[in-house]
Amino acid sequence: MSDPYLLMWLEAPLQSWGADSRFGRRDSLDFPTRSGVLGLICCALGRGGTQREWLAQLADYPQRVTAYVRAQTFGDNKPVRVAREPLLRDFHMVGSGYNDKDPWQSLLIPKTSEGKKAVGGGTKMTYRYYLQDMAYAIILPLPTAESDVIAEALQNPCWDLYLGRKSCVPTDFIFRGLYESGETAELAADAIASEKGRAVDFWVLSGEHEGEVITLNDVPIQFGPHKQYRGRRVTVITV
Repeated sequence: MSDPYLLMWLEAPLQSWGADSRFGRRDSLDFPTRSGVLGLICCALGRGGTQREWLAQLADYPQRVTAYVRAQTFGDNKPVRVAREPLLRDFHMVGSGYNDKDPWQSLLIPKTSEGKKAVGGGTKMTYRYYLQDMAYAIILPLPTAESDVIAEALQNPCWDLYLGRKSCVPTDFIFRGLYESGETAELAADAIASEKGRAVDFWVLSGEHEGEVITLNDVPIQFGPHKQYRGRRVTVITV
């Protein structure tokens, strides 16, 4: 029996899928990362820690992403894609406005690595970027031994599920079934999109194909406080 294909539907007003952001600027790719998708499944399963063995089991499975935008219909009832919303930039100040004379408020002010007061007060400024009003169909094969457990967990998650960040709450069911082939899963995804008045904007395929080939460092080797990743090649195909 061949491995089943999992179909996930990721839709929310805001999503954010960072691949290499650190420090004050937290960018987002245009589509969900491999580490983001596997991290979401780990949350559903309630699996914390490094998860090295589990991640190694899934590392080489391909992942197909289909991005959908809003569509409008006109006189001929033919859906026309609406231009994507621009990235939303959110400005944060961390540790600002606290009284350093108050022992409790002082704990909220960032300190140096030695625990001392930072030069300039310690306030951190960050810029965080979000995708707006996007929906994604994620199709990935799963080991047969894991598929039923993951399907059950996505429908009854152990921990809360988010689409990249905790402020990105999904607005529809994520689990959309297990299928015998990738093709049947794609047809199911397109049917969901059609019901919702959405149209395909682009695809992201594992490996090198006709389209824009890019390299991402988003295949997780280890989660936890000391995360490790390796690279992969993907192809972005626009409509």
